[in-house]
Formats: sequence, structure tokens, C-alpha cells
Amino acid sequence: MTEQPYGNKPLFRNLDADEVGDQEVSEIESLCMNCEQQGTTKLLLTKIPLYKDVVIMSFECPHCHYSNNELQPAGKIQNKGCNYVFRITNIKDMNRMVIKSDSACVTIPELDFEIPSTSQKGTVTTVEGTLHRAIAGLEQEQPIRKALDPETAEKIEIFIDKMKKLKNVENPFTFILDDPSGNSYIENLFAPTKDVAMTITHYERSDEQNQMLGLFNETNENEEESRPMTLGGDEEDDNVKEEVMIFQTNCTECNSPTKTNMKVVPIPNFKEVVIMATVCDKCGYKTSEVKSGSGIEEKGKKISLKITDISDMSRDLLKSDTCMVSIPELEMETMMGTLGSKFTTIEGLLEDIKTQLKTDNPLVVGDSVGSENKQKMEIFLNKLDKVIGCELPATIILDDPAGNSYLQNIYAPEDDPNMTVEEYERNDEQNDELGIKDMKTENYENKE
Repeated sequence: MTEQPYGNKPLFRNLDADEVGDQEVSEIESLCMNCEQQGTTKLLLTKIPLYKDVVIMSFECPHCHYSNNELQPAGKIQNKGCNYVFRITNIKDMNRMVIKSDSACVTIPELDFEIPSTSQKGTVTTVEGTLHRAIAGLEQEQPIRKALDPETAEKIEIFIDKMKKLKNVENPFTFILDDPSGNSYIENLFAPTKDVAMTITHYERSDEQNQMLGLFNETNENEEESRPMTLGGDEEDDNVKEEVMIFQTNCTECNSPTKTNMKVVPIPNFKEVVIMATVCDKCGYKTSEVKSGSGIEEKGKKISLKITDISDMSRDLLKSDTCMVSIPELEMETMMGTLGSKFTTIEGLLEDIKTQLKTDNPLVVGDSVGSENKQKMEIFLNKLDKVIGCELPATIILDDPAGNSYLQNIYAPEDDPNMTVEEYERNDEQNDELGIKDMKTENYENKE
């Protein structure tokens, strides 16, 4: 049996300047669509942090010098689609990085303009680059249109002029990126704080969108399989809770076969949760995930803790994947789904946020980031270190619309003087993101 050339290294790896010579680039001969001679296509398997595994393809023809490049997602389709609504007000916004998959649709309402899904290949570009590519596509057939249909060509020329004015941001406009696969992204220059000019929504796909992506409607296809299992009795139920279940899976980092351990764990004064942990023997990647054992609560929950002592950093904390974390003193706010689900401490959560910002996000701290943004990020990380060391007073807020997050009350069963817990009714937008219907609407439909 021959030894694998990759050794224990993952197949999809981060681009690293120190290991650029070790990056495996595949070259294949392929037909040039411009001159029909043989050219060369280069393939690179890599990772985009905070995004996914991708295949970067570059084609070049030595005969006519035609070149082309595109990006194809290599990972799985996300559980929900994503919708970015970005209000562009200045020329600086045009330099925002845009990761657009081939299933994404771009819309500019002010011009009634749309780039339909599947009409372009996936790209890593900027807002300006997206507009430039659209303009180039419209201009490509203009000479033929002017000869065959001058009237249509004139209308398109007027529209192209309007598109070029958008590139100069003579007037504010809205840039909407909608991707049912959930694999597109617009850079947030103000990370980790919220960008007030951009609204991000995650939504459940429709049947038509699932069909476009080649997915089944699992609710209909597996209706019987999705019914809850009934255990034999209390004794069997207790045995399941004590047992550590093991099942086969693939490593999310190198895709090698591995095992995941799963156990039901009761959290005092809260509820039962399911903890899943995976350790890959091939690449050493470790991951853990926590899921609620009782589904979505009737109301959302907002937990606020004023950190006053270093002992507060040791408080147990359960953050579900639907929970948003914010620290008002740092003007920091994470979105729903960021960092996934975790059972850790306050210090552990803040360290994870710091690690993700400092090492896993080149869109914020990479070589391509300007000195102003780098300095801003360094200032934020220094403040975060002071919060972790309790040198800077701060309040941590866990806002979970699903009501499945928890923060330890060290004074239990008495009230914690520094912690408040509020329950609230979810709005329609939050219900949509959680994939549930508004109860009032559902009750009205049942009456009908």
C-alpha cells in the first residue's frame, strides 16, 4: 500500500505564506473555449476561514492568451439560506470583499437589476468587482446588438451608463446578496461590532430552492423516520442517559473517517443537553457541539451579567447555536450561529471569540487589511484581554430567541444581584430564522 502524499495534513488547508511551496496545485490540459486550442487549468484546494472549503480554478491559454478563473464550494450546503442587504453610501464600501457562490442571486433594487442564480460561477471578488463583471457581460454583445437591433442596444447602453455611475457611488444604493445554499458572504469592516449598514438574515429554504440545489424535502420524504422514538420505560431511559454513544462520521477538517462521542448531560437548574465531541486521529482536529435536549422554548431568553470579579470568569455557560453574544462596553455583538454551540465558561467563550478574530479571520486581520482596520482590531483585542483579566468593567449579554442558553447563578437558589434573566415573545423575523411559524398565525389557520 503506497503512502498518501498528503500524510496527516488535511486535504483542504488554509493558504499560508510560510507553506506556499507545499500547497498541492493540480494541472490538467483543457480546451480553450475562445480559440479551441489546448490550454492549462490549475486547481487548488484550500479553505476560506469563516466560510468553507473551496476549489480555486484558473485557466490560461498560451495561444490566444485567454484566461479565466472561478471558485467552486467544496463543502456541504448549509442548513439555512442567507440574505445580505447592504446599503452602499461611499466609495469605500465598493472595496468590501464579496464571496458569491454560483447559487447566489445579486439584486440592486434602485436599477431593477438582478444577476440570477446559476448565471455566473462562484467568485471571490468585491462589490465593485461584481458590478464590473456585470457591466463587462452587458458590453460583450453590444457591437452585434448595434448592428442587428440598434433600439435595444441604445437602451442597454443607457443602462450600462447607470451601472457605471453606481461604481462611483454618485448616489447611495442597495446591494442585496441572496444565497439559498448559505455559502455566500459580504465582508464586515466593523467586525466584531455590528455593521449598521448591513442586515443579515438566515432563512428556511422553500421547496423550489431545495430542488434547485438538488436537495430532498426531508420533512415529506422521511415523515415516518422523523417521528420521536419511544423508549421502553424509565429504566431504559436512565440507561441511555448514562451511556456514551459512539457513531461513525467524517472529520470536518480533513474528511477522514473518525468517531463522534455523544452523551446526554443534565445541567443543574436548567435542562438536559446533548454533548457531542469529535477527535480526528489523522489531523488532530477537535470539535465539540452542544444541543438542547428539549427543543425550542415558547419564549426567547436574554441573560445579562455584570462582571465584577475574576471568579465570574469561571461561571458555567451554555451558548446554543441560535444565541447572540454582546458586550456593550466593547460595542461587540456576534450574530446568530457565530461560534456554534458551546458548553464552557465565560472566560472560555471570550477566549474563543479572541482566537477566531485573531487567527481564524484574515478578512479582518490578514495582510490585505488596511493599517487603520488593523489598528482598530488591535485596540479591540487589547480591551478584550482587559475584560478577561477583569481590568475593565464589562457586561456580557446572551440573547437567545430559542431560549436554550444558560449562565450559572452562583447564588442559586437565591437571585444573583449582578445577573438578570428576561423572557420575551419572539417576533416574526426570529420565528423565521428558527424555522417555526408564528403561533398566532398558526392558530388562526387551524380555526379556519
